[in-house]
Amino acid sequence: MALTAPVSCGVGHTRVPVFAERVVAWQRSHGRSELPWQNTQDPYRVWLSEVMLQQTQVSTVLGYFARFLARFPSVAALAAGTEDEVFGLWSGLGYYSRARNMHRCAQEVVSRFGGEFPRTAAELQTLPGIGRSTASAVAAFCFGERVAILDGNVKRVLTRLLAFDGDMSSAAQERLLWNEATELLPPAKDRPAIARYTQGLMDLGATVCLPRKPSCMICPVSDLCAAREQGAPESYPVKTRKLRRTSQSLWMLLARDAQGRVWLEKRPSRGIWAGLYCLPVFESRDALLEMLSAKDRANARDDAVFLHVLTHKDLHLHPVDVDSRGTKPMAEEGAWFATDEWAALGLPAPVRKLLGAGGSGSV
Repeated sequence: MALTAPVSCGVGHTRVPVFAERVVAWQRSHGRSELPWQNTQDPYRVWLSEVMLQQTQVSTVLGYFARFLARFPSVAALAAGTEDEVFGLWSGLGYYSRARNMHRCAQEVVSRFGGEFPRTAAELQTLPGIGRSTASAVAAFCFGERVAILDGNVKRVLTRLLAFDGDMSSAAQERLLWNEATELLPPAKDRPAIARYTQGLMDLGATVCLPRKPSCMICPVSDLCAAREQGAPESYPVKTRKLRRTSQSLWMLLARDAQGRVWLEKRPSRGIWAGLYCLPVFESRDALLEMLSAKDRANARDDAVFLHVLTHKDLHLHPVDVDSRGTKPMAEEGAWFATDEWAALGLPAPVRKLLGAGGSGSV
């Protein structure tokens, strides 16, 4: 790691305070301040936004955030809601494990902490779905705790600042960066600066220190940045381990009854699309047809195959349309759902696409 020369902004150097001061001043004058989860010390709102923003763009989150608060205005309200209600509001946002953990987390905040979020990052991390960075964001924004965050944007800013060339796919190297991030924080006595500094790092990564073609000319800390001095900011962060992508073909039964309702089943609690309402899924076309009556098999029609991309896998989906003559095309676990009922269900993105039910996201 190049933590010393050519730029002395590493741990123990006199220019460390300069970095925090610059970020705070820049955030005050140029950072984002209009987002609905900003300018608040309500841990419920901050936590909700942090969960929604994981792997999801701000523009996408805005509408979901407003709808969630309208239905679940407090952590107690969220804890009292059903999983189906939570999935229905989350539908289209993607990565549904976030919604499942969020619901469980709300229930534990109520049962373990009397409906009040813990005030330290260490305690927050004991809740379902709250990792170190999310816990630190809530603790810093809401309670002024001197703790570092390290989401994707912040990793990019700090690895470039320090020319930190440790492999981010290594847990040991990430721990080293956590240490560096902590050293760069404003002093604990300046609680307002800690919150603004944390927001400033997020804003720099989101608007200036971009993955490609960073805007170094307008960066408030460009003269402190070791990667810029090297002329290679896009070389950071370093991550050598690549995820191995796989592919799979699945057949989906799109069965409609005489009233135009669609047969949907709730997926198992584990595996792909866990806990969501979904068209029946099969490993082969033959397996799908075996579950149909002879009359339904005779009118089965193959729709165009389409690709749905997950984080680590490409799904090649083969829809099969059936105008069902029977009352139940599948097992007992499903039911017929009319068009006006789809909006309230948690549906995987490709099912929403097939049904024309709207929404966006990846799951």
